[in-house]
Amino acid sequence: MRIAITTLGCKINQYDSAVIQARLEDERHSFVPFDEHADVYIINSCTVTDRADWEARQLARRAKRRRPEARVLVTGCYAQVKPDEVARVPEVDYVVGLNRLNDLLRFVAESQEESLPAAERVAVGDVRNERAVSVLGARALPGHTRAFLKIQEGCNYSCTYCIIPTARGLSRSVPLEAVLNEVRSLVERGFVEIVLTGIHLGGYGHDLNPRLDLTGLLETIVERTQIRRLRLSSLDPREAPDRLLKLMAQSATLCPHLHICAQAGEDGILKRMRRNYDTAYYRDVVSRAREMLPDAALGSDIIVGFPGESDEEFEREVEFFGSLPLTYFHVFPYSVRSGTGAAALPCHVPAAVKKERGRRMRELGAKKRREFYSRFIGRRVQVLMERASGEAAGVGKGYSRNYLPVWVHGGPGGLNREMEAVIEGFENGSLFGRAMA
Repeated sequence: MRIAITTLGCKINQYDSAVIQARLEDERHSFVPFDEHADVYIINSCTVTDRADWEARQLARRAKRRRPEARVLVTGCYAQVKPDEVARVPEVDYVVGLNRLNDLLRFVAESQEESLPAAERVAVGDVRNERAVSVLGARALPGHTRAFLKIQEGCNYSCTYCIIPTARGLSRSVPLEAVLNEVRSLVERGFVEIVLTGIHLGGYGHDLNPRLDLTGLLETIVERTQIRRLRLSSLDPREAPDRLLKLMAQSATLCPHLHICAQAGEDGILKRMRRNYDTAYYRDVVSRAREMLPDAALGSDIIVGFPGESDEEFEREVEFFGSLPLTYFHVFPYSVRSGTGAAALPCHVPAAVKKERGRRMRELGAKKRREFYSRFIGRRVQVLMERASGEAAGVGKGYSRNYLPVWVHGGPGGLNREMEAVIEGFENGSLFGRAMA
């Protein structure tokens, strides 16, 4: 069959979609873009905000209008958290919760003439009872030559703005030997870089017996596999100990790049978010990371316009983040997620104010990015090539070990190869340089 899949939300959802597509391709189905005619449309949904739910419903309606005889399947976090609501959408034929790949494959394989009764077209389990992670293999996301490997699922935190623990369940980890086997398999398949990812990556190993932590896992991967580049996705501030920073500074395998999520830069807001640190702690973590890793890219997630955020609090946040040695920000205006503690807080910030605060914080992030990138002009970096230019031969784009986007001129061509380049300048958000002979 011709299948179209679209993904809303985070990198974990993108990873899950890549796994779904690979399994369906193994069964000889072909894939087309979501805006083309297909026999089955799969929507991998997000539920981090009420708008994300609305977007999933709109996509289902759009798919059915495009081809009324096609089947529409909704999976992902929205399907997991509100399966009955999703099933009531007239355009949705099947609802599949998280970690139920076999049910998804079964629904896709079902012929139109043998359609199941409505009650049997919903397959959702109780993630609160799950204590393991299915090892589904690692996949390269579209547009990447890096492989993404999910080693952890779920979250034990209870941040007031977040519904994800309800959707994904408690934190649980892929056992050590299973992770090592996946890494070795990727090396054999020719991958140069692996990104370790999870819903709460820093919680890795706390549920295993014997207990392990993320740094211990990294030490073992470096010692027992041949992967050349190993990168981490985002961490919480309490999950970047000196032991991890020292390992990153000493290892030629671990990429000097940390995304340490602050979410807010004002103590009152952090308390309302129910985060387990204050601004002094965050400043100390980032300062130690910069001291031990002077060339590392240091990023953060920032939510602006959280309920009750006053003008004075926002100005203190701008001053706080402006004073930190961060490289870049991912800025999100707060959006309501019904069922969370934050949704019930008073004094929600008007949309226009959130938009303006987001603009200012992004401008500050862009300034920090330019300053950090400019430090590398004239220096040599190792770039892993991810895509070739469609306009000029011998030009391609990739990422350095410390997460600098670099256009490389004069290289031998070919993707998924690491080459040395000297940085010559900065333009349109990226560095450009020339390949070394």
